[in-house]
Amino acid sequence: MNIEKKRKREIRVVEEMIKLYCRRHDDYCYGVMSEEYRLLFEYAKERIEHCPFMETKTFCSQCQVHCYQMKQKEMIRKVMRYSGPRLLFYHPLMTINHGFVTILGKRRRK
Repeated sequence: MNIEKKRKREIRVVEEMIKLYCRRHDDYCYGVMSEEYRLLFEYAKERIEHCPFMETKTFCSQCQVHCYQMKQKEMIRKVMRYSGPRLLFYHPLMTINHGFVTILGKRRRK
C-alpha cells in the first residue's frame, strides 16, 4: 500500500473515532464537532501527515516515538478508549481492517 493511502486511512479512522465520541458526549451538534475536538482532530491530522515513520509503522499506538503533547495525548486516549470498541457497530469494515493491520504490526515486531 502506498504511503499517502495509508495516511488517508489513518486520518479517517481518527476522524471517525472523534466523531463517535463527540456524538455520544453531546459535543457533536448537527454534524459539527465542538471546537475542542475539532482542534484535536486537526492536531492528530497534522501529526499523521508529518509522521516520518509512516512507511514502517502501523498506527500511532504501535509507534516507538510518541509525538503527541500531554494534553492531546490524554484526550485522544480518552476518545480511543470509548470509540474503539463501539466503532465496530458504526464502521465494521474499517474496524476489522484496523485490527488486522494492528495484529500484523505486532507480529512483525517480534
